[in-house]
Amino acid sequence: MSQELESRGRGNAKVLNRFDITKRLVAKLKHEEAVVGGIGNTNFDLWAAGRRPQNFYMLGSMGLAVPIALGVALAQPKRRVFALEGDGSILMQLGALTTIAMLRPRNLAIVVMDNGSYQITGSQPTSTAAGADIVAMARGAGIDQSAWADDEAAFEKLMDRALAGEGPWLVAARIDGEPAVEQTERDPAQIRDRFMRGLGVKK
Repeated sequence: MSQELESRGRGNAKVLNRFDITKRLVAKLKHEEAVVGGIGNTNFDLWAAGRRPQNFYMLGSMGLAVPIALGVALAQPKRRVFALEGDGSILMQLGALTTIAMLRPRNLAIVVMDNGSYQITGSQPTSTAAGADIVAMARGAGIDQSAWADDEAAFEKLMDRALAGEGPWLVAARIDGEPAVEQTERDPAQIRDRFMRGLGVKK
């Protein structure tokens, strides 16, 4: 299997529905995989796609979904771990990509939802709207298995590869600006405790 994945690039990728591809990912999770949802709509869609004790719904800490997921992946190397992040948030933590490339956690996959805007705060444009390419940045950081999801079928295929093969992975999808269908409950202590029980570190 080639380490570097082929894709048509951000400009040629189909614009996907964020909630739809989140549901597609969640439907594939059969082995208590951990999922860390970043702030805003990425988080809300994870909540609406189906509550799981292995889901962590991060509140108010922009840019930290990937570092948190990295910590879980290193602490529990036999568990697959996914980080769901928006383009604005990943741009705040580009340094984390170099750390991931250096440590090479085989069980970690990052999914970046890129609509070119800070949607939750008023849809101000991010640098991806002006041409910044998150996949190119990830490959430059050393995450060779990085690709754009060209369409829904490609997204599902990439998720299957991330679930079956050795990572780290980064998959980016151009997504629409549809609002979230539901918002995550705001109870940080309950979210934390449920996640810790889901990972088997708290009874």
